[in-house]
Amino acid sequence: MGLSQPQDPWYDKIFIAFFEEKLFPDIKLILLWLLCTCAVIYLPVLNSSVLRPIIALPMILFIPGYTLIAALFPDKNDIDMIERVALSFGLSIAVVPLIGLGLNYTPWGIRLDPIVVSLIIFTVAMICIAQYRRVVLPMEQRLTIPFHIVIMEIKNEFFPINTSKVDRILSIILLIAIIGAIGTTIYVILVPKEGEKFSEFYILGEKKMAADYPDILFTGTEYPMYIGVGNHEFRNVTYMIETYLVNMQFDEQTNTSTITSMDRQDQIPVFLIHNETTILPYNLTSSKTGYNRVEFLLFNESIPSDTVTGFDRINASYRDLHLWVKTRVPI
Repeated sequence: MGLSQPQDPWYDKIFIAFFEEKLFPDIKLILLWLLCTCAVIYLPVLNSSVLRPIIALPMILFIPGYTLIAALFPDKNDIDMIERVALSFGLSIAVVPLIGLGLNYTPWGIRLDPIVVSLIIFTVAMICIAQYRRVVLPMEQRLTIPFHIVIMEIKNEFFPINTSKVDRILSIILLIAIIGAIGTTIYVILVPKEGEKFSEFYILGEKKMAADYPDILFTGTEYPMYIGVGNHEFRNVTYMIETYLVNMQFDEQTNTSTITSMDRQDQIPVFLIHNETTILPYNLTSSKTGYNRVEFLLFNESIPSDTVTGFDRINASYRDLHLWVKTRVPI
């Protein structure tokens, strides 16, 4: 009875998979696509061109699922090509939202850079697993993607030999429907419908909560707060935040309010791109008494001259907020 050949240890297989064996063609193509995706997202000229959504879209809708399927089914006999393509789209739609859900519970949040990095890490990890699992298989069982065979399989799947005329017509309708659905999805992503245009403007207390606002201001004392601005105007906007200490008196006989003094404290320019939000720290303080209200005004590129004061300036602002306070001298 002959002796069995010793098996290579796992670390030798890893070395062979990544240093002695060549990368498979589909894996090379995915790595090249990853580089192109990073280029169209971050290079100054390309990131504003039509190439950005065209190249980045497969990175969301197809590639994550394809690499996962490649890692799970390295044998070419596991599933056929049509099933691989269909599962690639389906699993991508499942994987990408799960990655986003996980990022939502991290300090980085759901933003462009964390999403790009997470997708790249996931894709590269699946590529490494797929490369390793294919290499350890016998040569004749390894999955390869000869594109001429892929085209033939698609043709045979939709238009098999000896099929009836009715089946061919139904296959053509199905193919047109699939292409139309993909085209519609691409169009919706490339040309999104503009929603309501608005800007967020809010103030937060010392703990970044909508609470614990100061109601008594002792002169010479700083009260830390936060001012938030969010741009949802579908364009880049340079805002101007103005803060005022105001003395407003109400006349019960005429049922009207009058501003007797309105002293500007700060002017803060803020540049935001579309869908960007910023929260700025702000120290509220008063150098003298005689005020009973703090005004926060947000101007959206149209800033009136300094001759416009009082209610006219408040009404000219894009958004306005206020706090009722009492100003006192510290004892």
